[in-house]
Amino acid sequence: MELTGAVGIIAGILTSISLLPQLVKIIRQKKAEELSIGMFITLLAGLALWVFYGVLRNDMPLIVTNGFSVLLNIWILFLTFRYQDRK
Repeated sequence: MELTGAVGIIAGILTSISLLPQLVKIIRQKKAEELSIGMFITLLAGLALWVFYGVLRNDMPLIVTNGFSVLLNIWILFLTFRYQDRK
């Protein structure tokens, strides 16, 4: 694997797992009132476009890493709405 590909894959993995601590915190505390829903919706739209771009370019690392991020964002948004009224 060439350096460019390796850097891209590592960057994608790190970006994708960056949301895991937030997701774990929401699951443990069963509350998500401090989160900006607008930010997560905007991020979700951008990530979905990255996945689409990856499909257009037939770039599997781009599709997989951003697809994983899309799933994490959907999960975070789901839990945010689920725990919205709990205090």
